[in-house]
Formats: sequence, C-alpha cells, structure tokens
Amino acid sequence: MKRFTLTLFSFSFIFFGFSSQAQSKIMNEPNEFVRLSMKLITAVKSENDYKNYVNEYKALPLNKLAESLDTDNKTKAFWINTYNAFVQILLTEDPALFDDRGAFFKADQINVGGELLSLDFIEHGIIRGSKVKLSMGFMKDPFASKLEKQFRVSETDGRIHFALNCGATSCPYVAVYSAYELDKELDQITRQFLKRTTKYDQSEDEVYVTTLFSWFKGDFSDKGGVIGFLRKYDCIPEDADPDVNYKEYDWTLDLGNFTDLQ
Repeated sequence: MKRFTLTLFSFSFIFFGFSSQAQSKIMNEPNEFVRLSMKLITAVKSENDYKNYVNEYKALPLNKLAESLDTDNKTKAFWINTYNAFVQILLTEDPALFDDRGAFFKADQINVGGELLSLDFIEHGIIRGSKVKLSMGFMKDPFASKLEKQFRVSETDGRIHFALNCGATSCPYVAVYSAYELDKELDQITRQFLKRTTKYDQSEDEVYVTTLFSWFKGDFSDKGGVIGFLRKYDCIPEDADPDVNYKEYDWTLDLGNFTDLQ
C-alpha cells in the first residue's frame, strides 16, 4: 500500500504535453482513481507516453479502489475512461485484434490491480450493472462474479452507450470524463452523438437512429425509450412520435476520434 501511494504521488502533477484545459479538469477531480483514469485517456489523446499510467493500473489496490468508487458517477467515470483508453491502446498497438471482434471484447487483457479484465466485463458487468450482453438490456446476470458485484453500478444509465467507444466508425467520439461533472458531460456527449447520427423526416413521419438503441433497448426503457431520448435531446419536436428506423452499424476500424467537452 505504501509503495502504491508513493507511485501515485510521484505522478500526481506530471502532465507531459497536456493542455492547460486538460490539466485544470484533472486537477479539479477530487477522486484520486478517477484522476488516474483521466490522465491515462488524456495521455492517449495527446499521443504522449501512457506506460506509467498503465503500470499504475496494474498496481491498484482493488479493495481500496472499490471503496473509493462509492457512487455510480465515480464508477462510471473511472471505467468509461478506462474502457476507452485501452481500446485505443490495444488496437493502435495491434489493429489485427479487430479482425475477430468477438474475441477482442471477450479477451482478458486489461490489467487492473493484478486482475486481467475483458472489455465485455467492464462494459456489461460493471458499467451496465451486470446486464447480460445479448439480452438487449432486459436481463441481469444471476451468475455475476464477486469482483463484478464489488464494482458494478447500482443503476443502468443509457447515456453510457454514447460515451463508450469500441474502435468502430459508428462509435461515439472519445472524451475525458470526470466524476464531479459526469451528468453534465454525459448529457453533452449524448446530445452531440444523437445530433450527429439522427435523421428526422417530418414529411414521412420517420426517424433514423443509431442501432445502439436497438441493441440495448432495455437500458433506455425507463427514460421513455428511443422517442423519449430523442425528445429530451431535441432531435425531434416535443409532440412528434415518428416511426423508428435503425441504421446499419459501420464496424470499420477507426481510431483517434476524440472530442472535447466544455
């Protein structure tokens, strides 16, 4: 524990190549582990050396990490940054991993506190609160592991689907998330993504949307579903109730798509 504290302290104020805006955002984050995740994704975004942060991840004390991520916002911020950073790292180092996407997402290849975790585990087990991957968000995994239960969120948040980037062309852009402003940031990235990907045809009373709404339908059910989300983020008029069409997802590998949140 003492060794980790010294290591984390050593890198607390090192922001090689980070913009002043990025530095300020990281410094304003009270949670030390969320700060680490922000430094990692910012280093990846800035094309700086991220290996020290990856090594810090390997040394994280899991029990302390779980205790510190004591709200859903802290949990989501840490793990969204972690997921997005390692997707960029892994696929930049070896783009061929994307040739078999199923294997890529299932592989235990991200070292957090000495545990090798998969992208599926982080997304569906932790960030989505133990949702069964192929259940469209309607089924919780009754066989969730102890580690999964230790870290998972208590409530599923549909907005996370517009924050996670799996490396494909149709994915949302990558941003840096804090815990202290996460609701604002998730609203912003959701609005940005939906505005970019939604096409409303008033004359035909139809709307064309990302197929993420279809794949994870249950994650949006308590927020009015697709139509509720589109109304909330001003993609369709408040009184509109168009037929919904889902766009085909473009799985072409496309890395380095970052965006800034205000």
